[in-house]
Amino acid sequence: MVYYFFYLCTMNTERKTKINRLLQKQPSGGLFFSEWMYKHGISYELQRRYRETQWLTSIGTGVMIRSEDEPTIYSALSCYNKQQDKHFHIGAMTALDLQGHAHYIPVGKQTVVVFSPKNETLPKWLLNREWNVILRAFTTQNFSENLGITEDEQNGFSLQISSLERAFMECLHLAPEYYNLTDLYYVMETLNGLRPNLVQQLLEDCKSVKVKRLFLYMAEKSEHAWFKYLNLEQINLGNGKRALAKNGVYNAKYQITLPKDLIEYE
Repeated sequence: MVYYFFYLCTMNTERKTKINRLLQKQPSGGLFFSEWMYKHGISYELQRRYRETQWLTSIGTGVMIRSEDEPTIYSALSCYNKQQDKHFHIGAMTALDLQGHAHYIPVGKQTVVVFSPKNETLPKWLLNREWNVILRAFTTQNFSENLGITEDEQNGFSLQISSLERAFMECLHLAPEYYNLTDLYYVMETLNGLRPNLVQQLLEDCKSVKVKRLFLYMAEKSEHAWFKYLNLEQINLGNGKRALAKNGVYNAKYQITLPKDLIEYE
């Protein structure tokens, strides 16, 4: 009996030690994926016991959080990428906002834009959970996967986000459906520190003629110093006209029809 009691105490201590070591691997708000835990020495049976004893709470098939923890969309994406070898990144206006270049303060819930490679989709547990944000997920092949992607830290979690250069081009990709073109031009006016080498790479790599023409039009109109370092001859702007606004004004150089207020803005 004494031996059995000692055995139970030893087992409980080992379990607590394992879970404590595991919890220390993530800041508050982290997610724990079942396969990742198993690789770190936490058996599936032990995971079940942690849930039963309320050390962990399941929020979806094979994904858990510390009980009473409140993960954010950023901590969730960070853990999902790292533990499941995924490649989602924060982009467009959300990435600009995180780097201090939002044009205006949004009213209500924050909109978080997430991009993924063509062969990856956000799981149901992430899409169906209330993150207190408006989540917009897009799949795009406009750029090579890692070009113009950088890292940002949010509350201790490393996050993949678009650089300012790529983020603005992603905004143009989503305009005018999701972003007003004139509002985006106001943002372009603040981007006087863009890196011409990266801008050149992105424009040469970009598969969207619309994005390239809009970017160059706005950059030239803004008279940024870095614009003169671009080699426009190496950028394929395609053929034919593009109408991006009803009853707009045609710009002959870039063969695009734009909103009148944007053309006339000084």
